Amino acid sequence: MNKLAEKVQQALVEAIDNDDLVLPTLPEVALKIRQAAEDPEISISRLSKVIGRDTALSARLIKVVNSPLLRATQEVTDLHTAITRLGTNYSSNLAIGLVMEQIFHARSDVVEQKMRDVWRRSLEVAGVSYALCRNHSQLKPDQAALGGLVHQIGVLPILTYAEDRYELLADPVSLNHVIESIHPLLGDKLLRVWDFPEMLVDVPGQYLDLTRDSEKLDYIDVVQVAVLYCHKGTEHPLATVPLSTLPAFKKLRIDPQSRTFNTDLDEARSMFY
Repeated sequence: MNKLAEKVQQALVEAIDNDDLVLPTLPEVALKIRQAAEDPEISISRLSKVIGRDTALSARLIKVVNSPLLRATQEVTDLHTAITRLGTNYSSNLAIGLVMEQIFHARSDVVEQKMRDVWRRSLEVAGVSYALCRNHSQLKPDQAALGGLVHQIGVLPILTYAEDRYELLADPVSLNHVIESIHPLLGDKLLRVWDFPEMLVDVPGQYLDLTRDSEKLDYIDVVQVAVLYCHKGTEHPLATVPLSTLPAFKKLRIDPQSRTFNTDLDEARSMFY
């Protein structure tokens, strides 16, 4: 790692340890959805009202229900039907994940572009995580999708920090070094601050550990496989890792050569766009 990256990393780790780093807050609409969803008796109409206050979010949920992966027999055109189709738990988890996009905004073009890239990749990983879970496990697809949407959330505070430091923005190699080494630590911290479910808080910190071998399949496994799948055919170092060598992949018991496996996952990549 070069000198600048080292210096910045040290400063960031100190800021994290001293709680001096400004962490993004969950969007207000996400808090309202979560609060509503905590009521076990919540009605579909009540949840529709809460989610419906955000028109862009409502449109996204309707689009998800109409995606090839969930193929409805009839096209769903309103939020109430979409939530009926998905169920209140599913709907609230997906809505909380999708509304994260509101945090991905920056003042500078360079950082805005980087944030867009991170969000686009997160949407792809969420779709593939959803499909893997739905077709090959007993885990909940909505939780897997939420894990995919936040697996790189720790990149955000680093990019916000870089916006005020021109020397770091002007040196993409150093910035990438810092992002790669610190975003897992920051992601875990953020999800704890946001009171995410215990089964997801370690996703950012552990999804890159390719030797990780949990006792039974969990959401970190699913997100890890989805990340590697989404890197296939790119220049990224993870593109060279064969899926079949991962302990996580073996637990899913899938034939990587299967045509339906690849077709399903390719369709799933655009599920949340």
